[in-house]
Amino acid sequence: MTVYCSLIASAIGGEISSLIETSGLVAKTVLVILLIFSLASWAIIFSKWGLFRRARAQSNRFIRAFRKSERLQDVAAVAEQFKPSPLIAVFEGAYDELRKQGPYSIRVPALQRAAQIAASEELSRLESRLPWLATTGAVTPFIGLFGTVWGIIDAFHGLGTAGAATLRAVAPVIAYNMFTQHIREFGARMDDFSLELINEVERAQSSSPRQVESVERR
Repeated sequence: MTVYCSLIASAIGGEISSLIETSGLVAKTVLVILLIFSLASWAIIFSKWGLFRRARAQSNRFIRAFRKSERLQDVAAVAEQFKPSPLIAVFEGAYDELRKQGPYSIRVPALQRAAQIAASEELSRLESRLPWLATTGAVTPFIGLFGTVWGIIDAFHGLGTAGAATLRAVAPVIAYNMFTQHIREFGARMDDFSLELINEVERAQSSSPRQVESVERR
């Protein structure tokens, strides 16, 4: 059975290779364009999947470390090891603003703006290259249709059929929707963390203002 399947695969592969070699310039151009879209999309998908997985794991670790620490200075000293969590940028943005203000003139709106700016920058970083997936899902079916008009269906035994075009379009669209949901989740977590951080600063200030490096978390 295995030998039989191998023979069939070899025959099909040889036939497709022959068809590709004898196809026209338009057919080859369409196939190359679709191949480029496909390779780029899958590269982005795997890259973003790994990034979001690491970001979620490191965010969970950072939150635990933040809540266990007694001083913001202690959190700042170890924050670097929790990257690529987007919460690190939010913490560092607010912490740098806190250090600039000093312990006796804390302006909460300024801290909120610093945290919001850092969160917006992190969201932009997380969203980078995602528009390519949306573009791929929108454009490739029409490229496949164009190729079909020029005879791709007959030349490649269905590689340019609606089913194949749909598969190429659906994978990037699914990934785009999934990653967009992850980005919304990170955005909500950064907003929640910003509020939690500012609450800790306000509690520390009202309890006993001291040097920023020694701001204690109650």
